[in-house]
Amino acid sequence: MTTAAGAHPDLEGWTHIYSGKVRDLYVPQDASAGAAGDVVLVVASDRISAYDYVLPSTIPDKGKILTALSLWWFEQLKDVVPNHVVSLDVPAPVAGRAMISRQLRMYPIECVARGYITGSAMTEYTATSSVCGVPLPPGLVESQKLPEPIFTPAAKAEVGEHDENITFEQTAERVGDGVAHQLRELTLAVYARAAEVAAERGILLADTKLEFGASPLPGEPDIVLGDEVLTPDSSRFWGAADYRPGQAQLSYDKQFVRDWLVSAEAGWDRRGDAPPPALPADVIRRTRARYVEAYEQLTGKAFVA
Repeated sequence: MTTAAGAHPDLEGWTHIYSGKVRDLYVPQDASAGAAGDVVLVVASDRISAYDYVLPSTIPDKGKILTALSLWWFEQLKDVVPNHVVSLDVPAPVAGRAMISRQLRMYPIECVARGYITGSAMTEYTATSSVCGVPLPPGLVESQKLPEPIFTPAAKAEVGEHDENITFEQTAERVGDGVAHQLRELTLAVYARAAEVAAERGILLADTKLEFGASPLPGEPDIVLGDEVLTPDSSRFWGAADYRPGQAQLSYDKQFVRDWLVSAEAGWDRRGDAPPPALPADVIRRTRARYVEAYEQLTGKAFVA
């Protein structure tokens, strides 16, 4: 796949329509290729983002790891919620990093479930004793397990902008009361199943971000799970053996990238206007290894590039 600089590949039979931070979307050029307008080809690149920037460096095989892990999770969750996967019969240049999916009307909500308090949730809790309007008990410390998982939605932002944490009531204003309740129930149900599966493999699921959409076709499920699911890019995984509440935890994700970008060595001011620098080879290597480790520990399978 020729996307070293973040460009999307030209694919025979498919027309590129959109690029996000990590994924490229295509629709069929020929209606006979799969009912044009009903399906979309989702390609996971090796791009990596941090602090709302797409970095100039890529992480080798990252797109393949995310795709393989998402497909594994879709299988684990198939009795909890339907998903958007239609076929894995994708063009050869993107084999292993792409799936043909149902084209959904995506809800403009990042559906976040949190079982532990950390990150932006800890910041908000410290200031307000609540997260996204959900009151929490006093005295919680960094990385502490919550009494029960909570739904903390965010309004989706454009690439390069921050998602905005919102309350459940604000979610209902955007998508309707009935859909908002369904999104909350499905998000917490997915989190509960995923946390149980991960715990069996020695991993804690601190939080996760999900995206749902509605199928435009009659007879299809009302709400479908789309995008990626339960990957290190969309979730915060911690090793159960190393878990210590009261302090930050080492995550199975791009933590090496974030740490280096804010280090003196990088010489980058994340509050300035300059884009971030290229990553050193060692940070790239360690980040790839962390993604592979997450895949292998969760699935019990060796990752083959």
